[in-house]
Amino acid sequence: MIAGDNGRYSVQGSVTMANAKSLLEQGTELLGGQDTVVDFGEVEEVDSSAIGLMLAWLRAAAAQNRTLRFSHLPENLKTLAALYGVLDLIPQDES
Repeated sequence: MIAGDNGRYSVQGSVTMANAKSLLEQGTELLGGQDTVVDFGEVEEVDSSAIGLMLAWLRAAAAQNRTLRFSHLPENLKTLAALYGVLDLIPQDES
């Protein structure tokens, strides 16, 4: 589930193959023409589909000439991104 407004959103629960399609659709709609920060601080479980999801959101934001950043990435998500060699492609927000 994704909650929030005004360009700041929080992903809650799991980001796995089971719900990646739904999260992709929700997140793509929320990009809606504004710069966005997506907070992963309330994510409890991830698998490799989270990386694909984040990259898809980044492509959607770029297509709209918008900035997308991610905050509070769980360590296991950072580890997966590093393993796949894409950690540097995931812009992180430090606020």
